[in-house]
Amino acid sequence: MDIRVGYRVEISTIQAVPGILLLDPHPGRQADFLSEPNPRAVSIADGSEVPVEEYTDGFGNLCRRLVIPAGGAIFTNDMVVRDSGLPDQFDQTAAEIWPPDLPPNVIEYMLPSRYCEVDELSATAWGLFGSFAPGWNRVQRICNYVNAQIRFDYQCARSTRTAAQAMNERVGVCRDFTHLAIALCRAMNIPARYCNGFLGDIGVPPDPAPMDYNAWFEAYLGGTWWTFDARHNVPRIGRILVARGRDAADIPMVHTFGPHMLNRFEVITEEVAPKVA
Repeated sequence: MDIRVGYRVEISTIQAVPGILLLDPHPGRQADFLSEPNPRAVSIADGSEVPVEEYTDGFGNLCRRLVIPAGGAIFTNDMVVRDSGLPDQFDQTAAEIWPPDLPPNVIEYMLPSRYCEVDELSATAWGLFGSFAPGWNRVQRICNYVNAQIRFDYQCARSTRTAAQAMNERVGVCRDFTHLAIALCRAMNIPARYCNGFLGDIGVPPDPAPMDYNAWFEAYLGGTWWTFDARHNVPRIGRILVARGRDAADIPMVHTFGPHMLNRFEVITEEVAPKVA
């Protein structure tokens, strides 16, 4: 299966502002690229190319660092990625791992983070899920709960909403579903990490809402990171990972070290016919 992914993001600034972008497919998918990535940053004021430096952060994500010129910039990319066409894989026998036996690089995904108040939700989590069989079943129970607890509403998006707030307000967007599921997993001593990326309406009825980046999470069970999606709560086809972190604070799509205004945000994710040789 071939999937076209891309974006067009326009932001305006009054003065030159440093920034970091995490908008492009993860380096782990590089072998699947069928066309060369063509990320561009262009000045709104004069149309010139804005110099960009690429680097890999501590989570293994591709980041692009730049200084956005006064007036703002337009960021674009349009490429094709090969995908297996298979839905998210699962293993209902995957077991939880006792914390002392976890690999050292997994332990940080057990701890509280900016949007995931593990300590605040610990008693609630054990009260809700402590009686369920540990392992895959428990994580799926958490997803079922979050999916039923939160009502999805783009109009209620708020960048500062935490997991506990989403649980109490019972409304949010995909990142809120994901933060709450992560916090509840960690409270149950299950490592969980935040993911975002491209996820089109492939194999499901079209969503009338504008295409956007999606958030989901991975839980560490049986020595493997497994994909879970509390927002959609069904295995999906065609996830193209962009970045992973402890929560959304680690992997903002556009982060600026100064004020900016978002003027346009378009995302492309669609299946395309394979090219005939």
